[in-house]
Amino acid sequence: MKEPASSRSAGAVDLLIVGGGINGAGIARDAAGRGLSVMLVEQDDLASHTSSASTKLVHGGLRYLETYDFRLVRESLIERETLLAIAPHIIRPLAFVLPHAGGLRPAWMIRLGLFLYDHIGGRRRLPGSFGVRLGGQGYGEGLDPAIGRGFVYADCRVDDARLVVLNALDAAANGAAIRTRTRLASARREGAEWRAALLDTVSGEVTEIAARAIVNAAGPWVGAMLGRIEPAAPHPEPRLVKGSHIIVPRRFGGEHAFILQNPDGRVLFMIPYEEDFTLIGTTDIPWRGDPSAPSIGDEEIAYLCAGVNRYLAHPIGPRDVVHSYSGIRALHDDGAASASRVTRDYLLRLDADPGGPPLLSVFGGKITTYRRLAEEALEKAIGPAASRPPSSTGSCAAGPSCLRMSRSASPAPMARGSGS
Repeated sequence: MKEPASSRSAGAVDLLIVGGGINGAGIARDAAGRGLSVMLVEQDDLASHTSSASTKLVHGGLRYLETYDFRLVRESLIERETLLAIAPHIIRPLAFVLPHAGGLRPAWMIRLGLFLYDHIGGRRRLPGSFGVRLGGQGYGEGLDPAIGRGFVYADCRVDDARLVVLNALDAAANGAAIRTRTRLASARREGAEWRAALLDTVSGEVTEIAARAIVNAAGPWVGAMLGRIEPAAPHPEPRLVKGSHIIVPRRFGGEHAFILQNPDGRVLFMIPYEEDFTLIGTTDIPWRGDPSAPSIGDEEIAYLCAGVNRYLAHPIGPRDVVHSYSGIRALHDDGAASASRVTRDYLLRLDADPGGPPLLSVFGGKITTYRRLAEEALEKAIGPAASRPPSSTGSCAAGPSCLRMSRSASPAPMARGSGS
């Protein structure tokens, strides 16, 4: 008969963070940089779910202008500048070509959107947008030659999983305890502290820890996690949305990417990937199953292929797909009719009684705004103790584990084509 798992005490921390994605790692880094004692627990590995299943972009979200999310776009563009400055070794400029297709958004609307995109975020490091002639050459290589014109603007690409790991490493360099393969089994309020039981999923050992505050940044499990915490106030359920990507052999030359309009109002990206491949995504499918192992469906593959085939000179099909991946986004449910229209902004829900320890739950968010989310989360969860400026924004003394690796690496300019 199996021996019962042992239990021991791990002392006390200022902040216990549940979830090892970009939001949890970013909060841990910021908190540890402010001198708080921090423990982060992740039931699997760092960035093993949503944060490694993204489109690999740091961007403002051009399409969010259509839903009037101007604050989100502006904040994202400001953060794009900041992240490009502090992590140019993993965040790099990328030119995006938007071919103009008849019958969809008119050229004047695209020009207006790009004008706003160029100016509302205080752009300094990236070039502005411009029009180009395509016709199957230059920026139009790989596209149907009948597509004669388009627009070019700048955003950035990122190694998403590495960004999570670097944040966790920087948090650890400032004293945070990072525990993977560790699940929050339960938590209860005792006076001014939380008493949490942490389960090591490998050894079966249970550790008890006291915490002044808990941040629930469990992504798709944010709602389920609240069921393990008592007492927890009523909370909104996240809107789970599956996003899938496919990878195919390289479809075009050059180091630019494409953003392609679809008749349903959505956009698709085609991005150079690992030199010899093209990354295509993403879908937006409502999700109600287990978030731990989502996979792409045949209808999603057909949708992605059909979407890019409206533009490609040489169409692709399911047989061309060499790999695919899917992730579950836990979005703040704003009541939007379709999954693609749900806001990508975040909601921070604070549960705190007077004199009792706070519980902060994170709903939504995107990679680009993770730093701002972390700052706001600490202000809500810790209060005055979090108001000191984080050491991570100054000079970094954490060596190779630090997120800030270089202040150089100016972005390369985008070559202009013929004006249109």
